[in-house]
Amino acid sequence: MRVLIADDEPLARALLRALLEDLSGVAVAGEASDGEEAIALARSLAPDLVFLDIDMPQLSGIHAAPTLIDTGVEVIFVTAHEEHAIDAFEVGALDYILKPVSRPRLAHTVERAQRRRAARDAPTGTPTTAPGEDGIWVPVRHGVARVAFADVQRVEAARDHVYFHTAERAYLHRITMSETAALLAGTGLLRVHRSAFIRPERVVALRRHGKSLALTLDDGASVPVGTTYRVATLTAIRPA
Repeated sequence: MRVLIADDEPLARALLRALLEDLSGVAVAGEASDGEEAIALARSLAPDLVFLDIDMPQLSGIHAAPTLIDTGVEVIFVTAHEEHAIDAFEVGALDYILKPVSRPRLAHTVERAQRRRAARDAPTGTPTTAPGEDGIWVPVRHGVARVAFADVQRVEAARDHVYFHTAERAYLHRITMSETAALLAGTGLLRVHRSAFIRPERVVALRRHGKSLALTLDDGASVPVGTTYRVATLTAIRPA
């Protein structure tokens, strides 16, 4: 997996590069010192993943992220500031890591990115399961696999696809969220955002920033809660 590091602090870039180069299957393709340079390098180097600081001169990470994502890369924010987490996920970031970065946290994030890339590279076009059944057929690299809804820990939208996350891997499937909602009725998965479902029992923390709310799951994932789903979410994870 080829990665790009974007941070205006040379020491921060050097530390992150050292941690990334210790991970198997990871190669640092380049470094940028601001958002504009990160976009230019992403277009020329075609990395799989960009580690993006938020507070940078010229163009901040939050403002650079949508353009980077449109180039086809995954974006992971690496920052010392927790208050931007909701904004980060709203623009479609894969993850949000707080500095100082630990090796286990970084390894977990890279593993998630690798699973998503494997799912994205698999063939598409497999028929879906009818509502009311207990699983769904999804494409994998060498054919199709049946994913039991009982094994799905969370679901997230990715443009015109959906990721079904299990404990072992993420499966990417071409399906709308409205179709997904119909399939997941009665499975115990709770819709918490227009682009996300979770299992309430996997929530380990709530994070509030102003009027925004996000859930932290036991696998380290952070999931924003949409305004429309807030009451049902809080009721489900904190029953009276």
